[in-house]
Amino acid sequence: MAPKDLIARRQLLRLASFVAALAAGTRAAWPQAYPSRPVRVIVPFSPGGAVDIIGRVIAQRLSESLGAQFYVENIPTGASNVANVVTAKSPPDGHTLLFVTSSFVINPSYYRKVGYDAIKDFTPIALTAVSPHVLSVNPSLPVANVTELIALVKKNPGKYSYASAGTGQSAQLAAELFKLAYGLDIVHVPFNGGAPAMAATIAGHTQIAFNALPSAATFIKDGKVRALGMTSRTRDPEFPDIPTFTEQGVPDQESAFFVGIVGPAGMPRDIVGRLNRELVRIIALADVREKLTSIGYTAETDTPDDFSALIKAEIAQWAKVIRDSKMQQVE
Repeated sequence: MAPKDLIARRQLLRLASFVAALAAGTRAAWPQAYPSRPVRVIVPFSPGGAVDIIGRVIAQRLSESLGAQFYVENIPTGASNVANVVTAKSPPDGHTLLFVTSSFVINPSYYRKVGYDAIKDFTPIALTAVSPHVLSVNPSLPVANVTELIALVKKNPGKYSYASAGTGQSAQLAAELFKLAYGLDIVHVPFNGGAPAMAATIAGHTQIAFNALPSAATFIKDGKVRALGMTSRTRDPEFPDIPTFTEQGVPDQESAFFVGIVGPAGMPRDIVGRLNRELVRIIALADVREKLTSIGYTAETDTPDDFSALIKAEIAQWAKVIRDSKMQQVE
């Protein structure tokens, strides 16, 4: 072979090798299709509850739109801390997602050790639903609004008690915020869930109840309790006759039980963005909104950055309430 031909051949081989390497590198740089396998959606509560219902509705819609199975796995132990730790330790590839609620932002201050950092160990994806807390009383209590209740309690310190879904739950924190703001002496009686808390108030064992709206909605509609006010910014469309605290001259009491979705820290931005866009679309669907409304929630979503800001603000707010009310931390 002539020298010129040999040189030309070598140049062609080098060029072919370069093109092959470039193509391989380009393929490696391309993001893999997401999702590439079934996606585990962890719900830190038992099947059949409100959060589980929300989780299954959204998981089904994600399965339909993204072409892979999004399946719900319930981990109802450790006050949601176990589910949080499991998620934090999962690969951040978008194939493990977690539904979080207000306990996610309360627990780091309420428990001495939770095994995770709510800010550093997770990637916020989107808010999905919110529900205000509602203050209701036994119909025999001689008050018609929140200001009258404040006046009655101030005249009778220690006489009245309020029921909630449990110690360290968001409703208790909302009640403690209320007590701190007005120096109220009301005894807390915790129950294992919102339903028994409402039952105790209906029976008159506790005169007052502080619970998330889903726990109280049916009893309010049936007239078994009198709702005095909601902690939302605006009136709830399903209960337009119940005024907010602010409307009654009781400001700075806004709080809500929220439901949102996070993943492990370090999730790729393109996957987070795609999930967020799908969730915004799903939450806007009329039948999804109607389903959430039927169980006492308002469909609401936001950007990952907005949800991250909400988580940080909620952590700070409830840490202060726990500290100022001298709530005892638990192991």
